[in-house]
Order: sequence, then structure tokens, then C-alpha cells
Amino acid sequence: MGFSSETKQNSLLSSEPGIQRTQYPYVTGSSVVALKYKDGILMAADMGGSYGSTLRYKSLERIKPVGKHSLIGASGEISDFQEIMHYLDDQVLNDNMWDDGNSLGPKEIHSYLTRVMYNRRNKFDPLWNTLVLGGVKKGQKFLGVVTMIGVNFEENHVATGFGNHMAQPILRSEWHENLTFEEGVTLLEKCMRVLLYRDRSAVNKFQIAKITEEGVTISQPYALKTFWGFKAFENPTAGADGSW
Repeated sequence: MGFSSETKQNSLLSSEPGIQRTQYPYVTGSSVVALKYKDGILMAADMGGSYGSTLRYKSLERIKPVGKHSLIGASGEISDFQEIMHYLDDQVLNDNMWDDGNSLGPKEIHSYLTRVMYNRRNKFDPLWNTLVLGGVKKGQKFLGVVTMIGVNFEENHVATGFGNHMAQPILRSEWHENLTFEEGVTLLEKCMRVLLYRDRSAVNKFQIAKITEEGVTISQPYALKTFWGFKAFENPTAGADGSW
């Protein structure tokens, strides 16, 4: 059945919008910092959620366990991260239903996430997140990153968001493969303190998670001791040229 000329004209003049895509994030989380240590993986993130430039939420958990062997942390759009967790829950459930004594490891989860993110990028409907995936399986430690367009890599220490600029120099300087748990936590806290000072989207409410062969442990939220009496903080424009 064909359309009448009047129907065609009305469809061309219609004011109804076409298919809309998420072109920018709404509620976002800031940096995630993670590293390998002697017994496994450590990961840290604050609990802030920014609505534009407003720190609207201060109790968002951005670190989650995935199955038996993996841990995920996310920067970026919170609702997209929730969608990704639905995908991962489905994968873990499907894997458990086989009941074959095997379970998805961090390398498999990381590979799956690269496909998901790249697929959504190709649809021009990206999931607006940078993901950190860490885990331990059969004595092998794994730590990797997946970006919103599917770019992925593995490293001994990683940081997303502002942490990629502020925390990575500290990690490059002080990380070594024989870090103890206490040394790893101290190093992560140092990175998170610098980010708290320098990143306006950061809040002083953190969680640190670890994953080893024994499983996942995510700390209760806590705050870091800070010092705001530095001269550069008291008069940040001292010595600057211009009207600023």
C-alpha cells in the first residue's frame, strides 16, 4: 500500500524528533586508580557523582565485583556503568548455568568489555565510561583498561580521568612489583589525596578494594586526612600575569 501525497507531505513537515543518542554524560564519576601488588590487585575510587559541575551525589559505589575472579571500576556516566553491570551479571549467570566447574576470569571479562564498548561506539551510541578491570585467576594477576571507544590495554598500574595526569607520575615513580598490601594502600591513598586537592569533581569519601586468590574485599567508605594550608592554596594567583 502506497502513501498518499498528503501523508508524505505531513511526514516531511513533522516536528517529531528522530532517534536520539546520548551525546554527553549527565551524572559522572571521576578517577579510578589501580595497581598490581604482591598478592593481587588494589583499586581505589571516590564516591562522588557530578551533575554537570555540581557534586550532586556523594555515596556512589564505582567499584564492583564481577564473578569470582574479577573487579571492575568505572569513570564516566553512572547510568551507563549500571547498564554495563547488567551485561556482566547476565554473562556471569549464563556462565554459572553451565555448571562445568569453570568460571570467567579477568582476561575473558576484559575481552568481552572491549567488544561491548567497540560495538556501541560503532552504533554511534557509546557507553560513556572508561573501565578498569582487575583480577586474579590461577595465580595470574591481570589489570587492564577499556575506553568508551573500545581502546584497551594491560598495565601494572592504571588511572583514569584526571588520575591519568595527576596519579600516573606518582605511580611510575613509586610502584614496584613486590609492593605489600600496606604499601599499596599507602600509595593509592597518596594518589587519591593529590586528586582530592586538584580535581574539583573529587570528594573526600573513598573506597579501596582488593582481589586475591581468596576473593574480593571492598572497604567501607572513609575519608583521608588533608592539609589545606599550603601557600599555593591560600593565594593561587600569586605571581600570575594578566587580569586573572
